[in-house]
Amino acid sequence: MELIIHGDKIKVTKAMNDYISEKLEKLDKYLENSDEVRANVIVKVKGHEQTVEITIPLKSFILRSEETQEDFYAAVDKTIDKLERQIRKNKTRLMSRQTKPSYDFNFATLDFEDEPEEESKIVRRKSVEVKPMNEEEAILQMELLGHQFYMYKDADTNKPAVVYKRNDGNYGVIESE
Repeated sequence: MELIIHGDKIKVTKAMNDYISEKLEKLDKYLENSDEVRANVIVKVKGHEQTVEITIPLKSFILRSEETQEDFYAAVDKTIDKLERQIRKNKTRLMSRQTKPSYDFNFATLDFEDEPEEESKIVRRKSVEVKPMNEEEAILQMELLGHQFYMYKDADTNKPAVVYKRNDGNYGVIESE
């Protein structure tokens, strides 16, 4: 697995780099072509707390985990444990899923005419690649990322849609007309 490690307000030492590499090797057993996989690791410091964020983009889904602890090594351990738990939890869904070829889709940002409240402001903007998939695949991707919603392109209708987790634990889908 190829590692790309960045430090945000911290210099990543060789010992830190080696520790992350050693721990990520634990995930190689779950990946078929681990030599072709690239893991992005970001180490951030805020006060006394250190955050470790690991993102592993794979061909048909993305693994992502983030953990904040006072101890760097504890944050790495918990992040790796979360990733491993995600893989194990979704193992049967991942194995049973039939992968369809994905096509590049250029996502154009939408302009909303509603005026935001004076206290609120946009603090981050993100571009995402919207891939064609069915609702079950979108739910799996959302859970692997640990998000409350996920935007995707419906494979049947070829229209953008959003799947989200409801407060009652079920899922909802918002489809475009």
